[in-house]
Amino acid sequence: MPLEIERKFLVKGNGWKTNNGKPYVQGYLNLDPKRTVRVRIAGGQAFLCVKGPTRKATRSEYEYKIPLDDAKALLKMCEGSLIQKIRHTVDYMGMKWEIDEFTGENAGLIIAEIELESEDQVFDKPPWLGSEVTDDPRYFNSSLATRPFGAWGKN
Repeated sequence: MPLEIERKFLVKGNGWKTNNGKPYVQGYLNLDPKRTVRVRIAGGQAFLCVKGPTRKATRSEYEYKIPLDDAKALLKMCEGSLIQKIRHTVDYMGMKWEIDEFTGENAGLIIAEIELESEDQVFDKPPWLGSEVTDDPRYFNSSLATRPFGAWGKN
């Protein structure tokens, strides 16, 4: 079973900023915490992804490339809001970081993610890394589709 082991952090400052950002748009066909089904368009390619429940920093993940036209049609069927972001890739001390600069309803939120080989893998933390939010479900992309960051201060 393919597993994703990922830790997430808020980002502070602009020391991470790159010129290699790629626009992403994604939506969720199923938002059940036991299994989410996501459709994503990234840089002209499209993917369908099924993820299992998150346990600590680990979950099962199955991702498949799909035709772009299918993805565009599926995005119209998604629950909640579409997630829009610019993904930057930064190498730091031999590790690849993906930094999502959210736009649209989640504008102002910047999250750095690192994929690991094991949950206890040691890695160097860049100076622009803020608080860890791996275990905070508010920062899951699937949660941001139903309760966008821009609405957090509103009741």
